[in-house]
Amino acid sequence: MAKLLIIEDDMDTSALLSRFLKKNGYEVAIANTGNKGINFLSSENFDVVMCDYRLGDMDGKKILEHINQTGNAAKLIFITGYSDIKVAVEVMKNGAFDYVTKPLLPEEILLTIKKAIAEKNNPTLSGIAAQSAEKVKKAAGNTSAYHLKYIEAKSKIAAEMYRQIDLVAQTNYSVIIYGESGTGKESVAARIHYKSKRADAPFIAVDCGALSKELAGSELFGHEKGAYTGAAGSKTGCFELANGGTIFLDEIANLSYDIQVALLRVVQERKIKKLGSEREIPVDVRIIVASNERLDDAVAKGKFREDLFYRFNEFGITINR
Repeated sequence: MAKLLIIEDDMDTSALLSRFLKKNGYEVAIANTGNKGINFLSSENFDVVMCDYRLGDMDGKKILEHINQTGNAAKLIFITGYSDIKVAVEVMKNGAFDYVTKPLLPEEILLTIKKAIAEKNNPTLSGIAAQSAEKVKKAAGNTSAYHLKYIEAKSKIAAEMYRQIDLVAQTNYSVIIYGESGTGKESVAARIHYKSKRADAPFIAVDCGALSKELAGSELFGHEKGAYTGAAGSKTGCFELANGGTIFLDEIANLSYDIQVALLRVVQERKIKKLGSEREIPVDVRIIVASNERLDDAVAKGKFREDLFYRFNEFGITINR
């Protein structure tokens, strides 16, 4: 029988959660303060710890620090409000297994706990792959652009990446994806989109490495008839096509400096201006970018604007072969 520790200062919540988990076959201990939780962790072994991030005597980071410093094998799941998702992103980077948001949903709690126990007991995570694919399939619906074939967790590293994707998908953060050519950066971007609240809106992928300096502005922002020689008609750009959804800019470092300047304006003002037009068009677009080289290195070399890098660098995911 798996052993769980609940660290929750709301006694009603902890009691309800404890009864629910016991009915589902778990052994449960309760700590109503962070200090009591640390005492439990110092004296007993647990498979999973469910901890409210905001406790009366400390925040959840202290619990995570204790687990990391002592080498405790327990998997930590944070209980948090939607407003604390940014914090959840940070603690996931530092080793927390996952998080659930209030109001707590029974099926989500059980699924998250089962995944945590599966990883603790089986590093190959063979049983989690099907669960992850099924969750994405439900989020993606019947969209043919997203290939579930790619999402087959075979290692602990892959599963950790999928958890980061699942976490950031629920936010509106810009994301930088790093990885060599052929590692599936577009598939990762698509997973983020189809698991987000924008899943029913367009996902537009652009290979910036294939765009010439002359055509990049037209491809990204569109143009009006006669905007340049050969512009026989108007064109809708990728940002406008992605309105309400997500645009994925692969090999972003290949864009020219002039296009980077125009892109920064779009990121700051959320408006585009077609080539040859004075009219501004508002756009609500989540931006995910990818590169096979570190953008901070590209900044240091003078190839990429520092201010644009910081706009994109809200969350980073690295794909390892």
